[in-house]
Amino acid sequence: QVQLVESGGGLVQAGGSLRLSCAASGRTFSTYGMGWFRQALGKEREFVAAIRGRGGTIYYADSVKGRFTISKDNTKNTVYLEMSNLKPEDTAVYYCAADRGGWATVSDAAYDYWGQGTQVTVSS
Repeated sequence: QVQLVESGGGLVQAGGSLRLSCAASGRTFSTYGMGWFRQALGKEREFVAAIRGRGGTIYYADSVKGRFTISKDNTKNTVYLEMSNLKPEDTAVYYCAADRGGWATVSDAAYDYWGQGTQVTVSS
């Protein structure tokens, strides 16, 4: 069983930056694909970014491309989401997820483990 714990959320003004972290348990973290998703109030969960466990291919949602950066530190069993130029529409609960198969697709159905989420609020 893998446990994922997100941190780093908070309140920030539009145009500001935040860095989310997701610490994972488990000895095979390096092979996991990792993804970030978000869910705004009253909306469905949506894909934000993902990084494959093998090869490190990275994917971003169009809405965050150029503003968000996902990275993975296998020595610390941690995946990060650097968010800059934040907009009010980025307000949501952000979740990290792990895919044992390593693929890290845009579909949340592909992920095996989920964190509890961290709230990001961007004020205008």
